[in-house]
Amino acid sequence: MKIIEVNNLKKSFKTGETELVVLNDMSFSIDAGEFLSITGRSGSGKSTLLYQLGLLDHPNSGEIIIDEISVSKLFNEDRTKFRLKELGYVFQDYALVPELSAIENTVIPLLMQGLEKKEAYRKAEEALKKVGMGERFHNLPNQLSGGEQQRVSIARAIAHNPKIIFADEPTANLDSETADTVMKTFLELNAIGQTIVMVTHEPEYAKLTKRTIKIGDGRILFDGRPGSVI
Repeated sequence: MKIIEVNNLKKSFKTGETELVVLNDMSFSIDAGEFLSITGRSGSGKSTLLYQLGLLDHPNSGEIIIDEISVSKLFNEDRTKFRLKELGYVFQDYALVPELSAIENTVIPLLMQGLEKKEAYRKAEEALKKVGMGERFHNLPNQLSGGEQQRVSIARAIAHNPKIIFADEPTANLDSETADTVMKTFLELNAIGQTIVMVTHEPEYAKLTKRTIKIGDGRILFDGRPGSVI
């Protein structure tokens, strides 16, 4: 079953009279339960593509369908509600609130959805335990290693059981051992059915995913099983 369909997607940026086309008429689909990596050279538009798919930015033209809903046609308020309820995000800088503990950071999107406080904290605890952070509920971000902070951000992304997790260079700021642990967490989540779309510039991690899309010059250069082509 297709969970994402992309039709003729275009994204460009204007600087004065110059138009830089970053995504040029892209079309592809992603199946539910896939672990897809998006690769390409620096500046190829990997994160730009992820931001379009994750509804964090608007394309110039084209259509994005998520779970049979044409999300590119939603008004801003409905887009925000859809993001909050259906999608989860993991960023390379963790994006944790420094004054809040691990569980408080994790519970934020659940409370924003209107869940009763007790239920929200129960789900947050479950998510933290799932990523191996069950002993660090009350630690602040500055009391956690980079890998632990990233696992908290993953817990926050999965706590509301999203249809898709979007991860933008989630291992970029981590040493190799810690990055391996974070990737192991993603693979475990994918093994139980979580759909994941991940941007990465690291071939060894792209090769762990089920499928890779390599982009360049605004187009798809490769789409298939990860391998030496990356």
